[in-house]
Amino acid sequence: MLVDVWSDVVCPWCYIGKRRLEAALEQFDHRAEVEVRWRSYQLDPFAPVRRDGDPAARLAGKYGLTYDQAVAAQERLTRTADDEGIEFHLDRAKWGNTLDAHRLLHLAGEAGIQDAVKERLLAAYFTEGQPIGEPETLLSLVVEAGLERDAAREVLDSDRFAGDVRADEAAAAALGVTGVPFFVFGGRYAVGGAQPADLLLQVLERAWAETLPAVELVTPDGGAGAAACTDERCDL
Repeated sequence: MLVDVWSDVVCPWCYIGKRRLEAALEQFDHRAEVEVRWRSYQLDPFAPVRRDGDPAARLAGKYGLTYDQAVAAQERLTRTADDEGIEFHLDRAKWGNTLDAHRLLHLAGEAGIQDAVKERLLAAYFTEGQPIGEPETLLSLVVEAGLERDAAREVLDSDRFAGDVRADEAAAAALGVTGVPFFVFGGRYAVGGAQPADLLLQVLERAWAETLPAVELVTPDGGAGAAACTDERCDL
């Protein structure tokens, strides 16, 4: 079963949502038969490669908060992340354009290591304060996560996978996605936001049940069953 997740690598709730999905999958009996595919979504497609400055001040300006309110909001996010086993250092965050990161995630998908690359980019931004909009930083990170340097360099030096990123964003728009993370389970059920793991598990189980073929027991007229064997006896 395929689980599609639209997210951005500079979205704190996307990192938290990733952990909650992982927790749900750990409890899911059919985990080995589930593939998670990370889909592209840019929160700010017009952002520069790197934007320096105080993250709390930028947050305050964007949402009309006071500086103290913005700091308090960051502290709440940090505590929530900590509950999921993630270390946030939002005061170090270096916001930047994520198009190249998403293009490299498509390359990672082809290489079969998309989740590892996604995790490395999220940790780099939220924990380490690395400027993941910068090509050289991205190159180092994705190679560390397992991509071949030459292949990653080729992507960064071209516009390869840009169309795939736009296609993901168009698919999100068609689904009515206005925020991330956004999960689609088995092409059937959509869940918006970083929902708790137990809810995600419920949706996993429901979507899985609907992938199984429906079976209807047909009983002949009169209701008599034909001869059969069970584990303990055979009809004679």
